[in-house]
Amino acid sequence: MSLDIPAIYDRYGPMVVRRCRHLLRDDALAQDAAQDVFVQLVTRQSSIEDRGLSSLLFQMATGVSLNRLRTQRRHPEDRKEGLLERIAGAQDAEAQTGRRGLLQRLFASEAPSTRVIATLHWVDGMTLDEVAGEVGMSVSGVRKRLRELQRHARGLPELAAEGAEGERPDVH
Repeated sequence: MSLDIPAIYDRYGPMVVRRCRHLLRDDALAQDAAQDVFVQLVTRQSSIEDRGLSSLLFQMATGVSLNRLRTQRRHPEDRKEGLLERIAGAQDAEAQTGRRGLLQRLFASEAPSTRVIATLHWVDGMTLDEVAGEVGMSVSGVRKRLRELQRHARGLPELAAEGAEGERPDVH
């Protein structure tokens, strides 16, 4: 099946660029990464269905951006700068690993689009209306997904313990 790449780019390009920009913190790098996402889409289009494209493109943008960050860390242009980044990042590595595992457990039983919705709203700061437009749902549907995710998060023992200690951020 052939995808209408120009139409997909027009519809989802801004979301892909926003995600890349959020992760890479550099507009030029984000533009390059976004282009790589769409190159991958073109090369894989025969195996991709025209359903759930926003989720797929969001995941692809995240993957491309994180790979670029890993490459930068492994092959820094200035060795001293790379060493400083590794030292700074090492201080919180254990906490990051714990958070990553917790998020994997939280989203394991959720639809893939729920992760996209949560990230667009809580990480990227989009309004419910903007999120609804990006994922092709109603605002009430987006709101319902976020509430269900919050209920599920409260049911995880690690988050319940953090909430009791006052460390859990406000998720409203």
